[in-house]
Amino acid sequence: MSLPASASSAAHGECPIVIDPMVRNLDEETRRLRDAGTLTRIELLGVPAWTVTRHAAARRLLTDQRLVKDIDRWTLWRTGEVTNAWPLIGMIDAGRSMFTVDGAEHRRLRAKTAQAITPRRLENLRPVIEDITHGLLDDVEKQAVQGPVDLKSVFALPLPMSVISVLMGVDPALHPRLHTLYKAFFSMLTPQEERLAVIDELDGIFTDMVRARTAEPRDDLTSALILADEGGEPLTEEEVVGNLKAMVAAGHETTIGLILNAVRALLTHPDQLRMVLGGEAGWDAVIEETLRWDTPTTHLLMRFATEDIEVDGEVIREGEGVVVSYRAIGRDQEQHGPDADQFDIARPSPNRHMTFGHGPHICPGAALSRLEAGIALPALFDRFPGIRFAVPVEEIVNQPVLTQNDLQSFPVHLNGD
Repeated sequence: MSLPASASSAAHGECPIVIDPMVRNLDEETRRLRDAGTLTRIELLGVPAWTVTRHAAARRLLTDQRLVKDIDRWTLWRTGEVTNAWPLIGMIDAGRSMFTVDGAEHRRLRAKTAQAITPRRLENLRPVIEDITHGLLDDVEKQAVQGPVDLKSVFALPLPMSVISVLMGVDPALHPRLHTLYKAFFSMLTPQEERLAVIDELDGIFTDMVRARTAEPRDDLTSALILADEGGEPLTEEEVVGNLKAMVAAGHETTIGLILNAVRALLTHPDQLRMVLGGEAGWDAVIEETLRWDTPTTHLLMRFATEDIEVDGEVIREGEGVVVSYRAIGRDQEQHGPDADQFDIARPSPNRHMTFGHGPHICPGAALSRLEAGIALPALFDRFPGIRFAVPVEEIVNQPVLTQNDLQSFPVHLNGD
């Protein structure tokens, strides 16, 4: 897809940073974005936007009511310069849910979800997560008899998909198909016509589930969303479907990245791994430092300015799009110190990152992701304290997923011999 000259960043007299859809060097791209300044121009598959790369500015913008999720406020969308042919459109024009509306409507939709994802419901999930974790580690051990194990496909991926499915009431028989559909949805190698068909199929799967739970409610999140009656009108079928479709995507993708990135960080920093295994540092510190240093989400798409907004001498014009580059924000030296590029679970000051967002749209599944990682990581290293890379770490590379820090695979040996 190409844009006319009027839509290009060149019209602003600037050379944008082109975000690599193949994610060939994420560390270098993160450094370039961070070093470019608080607010910088980027290009996403031919489409110009702003991105914010500083912690303090992102906190301000994420609570600025002049930035909204409504795609109809985007000039490039209104003029037809961006259409459904753009591969990233499904992450922005994603149907009606708490992820795509603002203000009173957002509060209404989010309140229903808050009723469904309560601390009590999550705590009741703890023994379920523990059982799933130990069962998957049994599978890991069995597969290791034949050689290296892909920790992603055998452990880090099925764990959060199983947990979010228990929470939502998804039939386990659907897991393989959902894995395939979400991989195709996020991958930049998927032809757009196929991606649009994937979106339609996901809509169909979740619509069928919502209708089944409407007819016969169960003790799951889907039924809770349908039955939630506090705070105004009940959710419509479209709203329940939109919430669930987005939550299962974000819920499992984020946790996959968190688990694998934490394992990679510890294996490449053996002194810190020894600290954790020796009880000198806690797993909470590992999780929070991983979330800061190697964020599961790289770029969050997108908010739109309803009027001109000045940020550190730059002006986001009315109708322009803004991306939040969480990985660059996690390496912000003004927030985290001159050693922000280093992984350090023993940082002297509290790790106040914002990887799960900030403000009204802060991730509703943050507590669940932390809970899963807090169970999975100690269980993995307790079972296999000698776990090590089966390939040079440089060969563990990213999937072609522009928005997520999604690894292709993670081959390991289970012992240090």
